[in-house]
Amino acid sequence: MTLIKSISGIRGTIGGKVGDNLTPVDAVKFASAYGTWLKEYSDPTGTREEKLKVVVGRDARISGPMIHNLVVNTLLGLGIDVIDLGLSTTPTVEVAVALDKADGGIILTASHNPKQWNALKLLNEKGEFLNGAEGLKILEIADAEAFDFSEVDDLGSITENDAYMDIHIDEVLNLSLVDVEAVKAAKFKVVVDGVNSTGGIIIPKLLELMGVEVVKLYCEPNGHFPHNPEPLKEHLTDISELVVKEKAHLGIVVDPDVDRLAFICEDGEMFGEEYTLVACADYVLSKTPGNTVSNMSSSRALSDVTNLHGGNYEASAVGEVNVVDMMKANKAIIGGEGNGGIIYPELHYGRDSLVGVALFLTHLANKKMTVSALRDSYPEYYMSKNKIELTPQIDVDSILEAMTTKYAHEKCSTIDGVKIDFEDKWVHLRKSNTEPIIRIYTEAATQEQADYLALQIIEEIKEIAGL
Repeated sequence: MTLIKSISGIRGTIGGKVGDNLTPVDAVKFASAYGTWLKEYSDPTGTREEKLKVVVGRDARISGPMIHNLVVNTLLGLGIDVIDLGLSTTPTVEVAVALDKADGGIILTASHNPKQWNALKLLNEKGEFLNGAEGLKILEIADAEAFDFSEVDDLGSITENDAYMDIHIDEVLNLSLVDVEAVKAAKFKVVVDGVNSTGGIIIPKLLELMGVEVVKLYCEPNGHFPHNPEPLKEHLTDISELVVKEKAHLGIVVDPDVDRLAFICEDGEMFGEEYTLVACADYVLSKTPGNTVSNMSSSRALSDVTNLHGGNYEASAVGEVNVVDMMKANKAIIGGEGNGGIIYPELHYGRDSLVGVALFLTHLANKKMTVSALRDSYPEYYMSKNKIELTPQIDVDSILEAMTTKYAHEKCSTIDGVKIDFEDKWVHLRKSNTEPIIRIYTEAATQEQADYLALQIIEEIKEIAGL
């Protein structure tokens, strides 16, 4: 059982002891810290008369109602008004913060983690994740328990608003590069796996408004995940089989909070989570040339496609806030992460599966080809994503330092862990921000080469660690 306190929020498993897991006490403590920080951040002089306003939404996981009630009522106790979206998605809350001119937002979701996990993901007044300094300040406030709650006449109030998923859909359909009529004319049939969370509500609704025939799989938002919710090939056998059985044009898979997006080809094969961003960027760049950004653990294919369109590609440290910062600096018109996260600034600076679905289907309708043929049109790279569980005996920093020294003759970056760029392949080693593990990502021209490189690196790490 684990509690992870990071600059991006607090994430942990439900139950157990205070401080070791995400207990009710921990939920209240960190909601208090966020609310306290927000009051200082939004009103540094203490002269503001109107109450602060925070948007709160949650995914459908089983612990959601409990954590939701604790967080909302804690904010009320701090004298902060709450716009309660109820069941929602991460990008919907982000959009709602900006449209409602709120002072901040909290999404209650552990994203791709299994059902025993939940988390508080924290937003600023732009509906964007907090930066490192802001997150660190909240952790300091939490550790000091420096909270000052409101008296009875100054408590916050709740406004329930369940319209924002529909508003979010409308905002996506109104994007200049989303061609609803072209998608309708294509008469697509699509299978959707919503992993029994809020994606099962919002993705089918979006597709139906685009004239798509929808076959629903695991779209009941009851929080009972039918498979590991991380949208990787080994977890998606059911939808792969159903796409073929239904003779669908493609399958769409999202994670519980709908910020990661993966596609299944018409033959049941994975389009490749890394290629979600590549395909969407290819379409956007073909219409509006510009620059792109993804993180260091993402495929080289985005760089290749960007170069073909005459743009400039940059790689950031892993983490959405790092990608967004570099997108702004690089004036990128699209970016994201290779885990299927699409960031399209024309709508907002956040990973958004709805935007990805709408852009991808428009691209596919214009190309008039199968999903597998579209995939074959892109540079061929293969990735191997592995991890090593951390134990108290493993000194991660010394391992990364040793690997940097070992491969000093290659092109190495230590911006985020260690990335070693070989001429025809790469490996990225880093500590996870969300789980107690070391992630080991490799990419090469064939799956065998990527897997072999990963095994080689894992053995070297074990040797260094004495495992």
